[in-house]
Amino acid sequence: MFRGSSYHKIDVKGRVIIPTRFRNVINAQENRGVMVSTFDGGLVAYPYKEWENVENKILSLARTSETMRRFRRVFIGGAFDCSCDKQGRILLPPSLRTYADLKKEIVLVGVLKIFEIWSRERWDAEHANLDEDFKNEEVRNEIAQLGL
Repeated sequence: MFRGSSYHKIDVKGRVIIPTRFRNVINAQENRGVMVSTFDGGLVAYPYKEWENVENKILSLARTSETMRRFRRVFIGGAFDCSCDKQGRILLPPSLRTYADLKKEIVLVGVLKIFEIWSRERWDAEHANLDEDFKNEEVRNEIAQLGL
């Protein structure tokens, strides 16, 4: 499972160092890499087995919804296979870097079965938004249901 967050820099070629604890999760599978797509202003990285599960779920959904067709088109159509190199880096294609506004400082965030890649600015804004959400009693009650 992917947990925790770490701050990194993306190099000029678009390569990102994957933290060792994340690489260990990735390397536990047969293939050494992840599928990366766009979501919520950042990027989501799925180990291949998890990506296969996502594709199967999407295939099982009804195709009549215009919204679902658009989602499939953008989410699956915008995904890239990013293999780890010998230095434990993945190369993010320019289109993904542009979408997520990845320029220099980035944050990798473990979210259990996946990890997310954020620009530092957008990650800081996400934190601020969550802090604001905590002021809402409904949000606090929803989180309390987790037993936290």
